[in-house]
Amino acid sequence: MSELRWNPMLDEWVITATHRQDRTFFPPKDFCPICPTKKGKFPTEIPAETYEIAVFENKFPSLQKTAPVPAIKGDELYKVKKAQGICEVVVYTKEHDTTLAKQPVDEIYKLIKVWKDRYKELGDRKFIKYVYIFENKGEIIGVTLHHPHGQIYAFPFIPPKIQLELKAATKYYNKNKKCLFCDILKKERKFKKR
Repeated sequence: MSELRWNPMLDEWVITATHRQDRTFFPPKDFCPICPTKKGKFPTEIPAETYEIAVFENKFPSLQKTAPVPAIKGDELYKVKKAQGICEVVVYTKEHDTTLAKQPVDEIYKLIKVWKDRYKELGDRKFIKYVYIFENKGEIIGVTLHHPHGQIYAFPFIPPKIQLELKAATKYYNKNKKCLFCDILKKERKFKKR
C-alpha cells in the first residue's frame, strides 16, 4: 500500500510504500529481470529478445496512476492522501555488464531523447507537478538490479528541495536578470575541474 503522509514538523509530504518490501531483493546470479527474454527461458520484464532502450512501469511503484484510498484516515495534524503519480523504469541497454558511462555517445544521445520524451509526456498530465529522472548506484542504497537502468518518478507535488532551488533561481534572476543554472554551467565549464 502506498500513501502520502504529511510530516507537520518538516512541512512536507512523505511517501510510504510498504508493498515495496515484497520486491525482488537479489535475483539469482543467472537471472536478470531486465535483460532481454531469451528463447525457451523464463520471461523477463522485457518480452523482446533484443532492444536498444526499454521503458516500462515499475512493478513495485511508490506512486500509482490509479492510487488506492489510504488505509488510514488522516486529520488536520496528520494529513493522508492517495499516492497518485507514476513510476517508470528505463533500461539503457540490452547489455548486462556495462554502465551508462561506458555507453557510446550515440546511445547516450538516444537515451537523452527518451528521457526528454518521457519528461514531456508525464509532465503534461494534469495530476503531475514534478518529473524526476534518476539513477541509483550501489547496494548500500537499495539497488537490487545491476543491469544499467534508471527510474522516472512523476510526483503529484513539487519536492521541498526543488522548491528551494526554484526560489533561489528566482531570487538570482530578480537580482541579476540572468539564469542561475546557466551561470553555474558556464562557470563549471570554464573551471574544467569537475
